Amino acid sequence: MRIVLDTNVLVSGLLSPHGAPGQVLDLLVAGEITLIFDDRILAEYREVARRPRFGFRVEDVSRVLDLIRATGEHVVGRPMAVTLPDGSDLPFLEVAAAGRADALVTGNARHFVPIGGHHSVPVLSPRALLDALR
Repeated sequence: MRIVLDTNVLVSGLLSPHGAPGQVLDLLVAGEITLIFDDRILAEYREVARRPRFGFRVEDVSRVLDLIRATGEHVVGRPMAVTLPDGSDLPFLEVAAAGRADALVTGNARHFVPIGGHHSVPVLSPRALLDALR
């Protein structure tokens, strides 16, 4: 399965490895799912994961990003005529569409409900992804 992973799932999985987001990261590490990304997504992962409030060590963040780059699929997101409630989420949708992802996995599905235009990218919660893989 090929997915785009919203930053909130990545951070949640690192903070709480036993929950559904952590299990999604386990599947990524095991090579059972492929993460699709572009440079904008990697930059957001890096910026958010390095925020002091999370307490992640810079070396650990670098290792996670290195794993994503080594095992994932880099695609070029194409602009979409879609307006989302938070425009900063648009790169995730663009990459999912351009990379023909099986799903965009997020803890905030409502952020991907268009307020203008439409898209056909499946949006799943981490738990829904795990259920779909069973």
